Amino acid sequence: MSLIEWDEKFSVGVAAVDHEHRELIGLVNETYDRLQRPDAGVTVPDFLGEIYARISAHFALEENLMRAKRYAHFDEHKADHERLLDEIRDIMDDYEDRRIFDVEQFARRLGAWFTGHFRTHDARLHRNLG
Repeated sequence: MSLIEWDEKFSVGVAAVDHEHRELIGLVNETYDRLQRPDAGVTVPDFLGEIYARISAHFALEENLMRAKRYAHFDEHKADHERLLDEIRDIMDDYEDRRIFDVEQFARRLGAWFTGHFRTHDARLHRNLG
């Protein structure tokens, strides 16, 4: 089962960026699949931690590019990155407090964020830098 299915509405129209976004979604799905295997040795905190780390790394690279290019919408774009990271941290905290992980809610939140962010912030970034 995949958490997020690639949809062409995620496309920003730049092949290399779209490829990277597909890979990021693939990593989320791969990590989730590992969580589902009884012998995987992956726990919910491991899963969430890995997703958080990989998304953070992607954002750091993108933010370095924006800084280097003096991107006019840097602050707004970075704030949206921080919003997703905050949501993932909130889910991690909720799990630690109550040991409840709602897979469907997690998928909806990530899917909604990816859809909105790719179509707005990333599309604008790559139109301006392309």
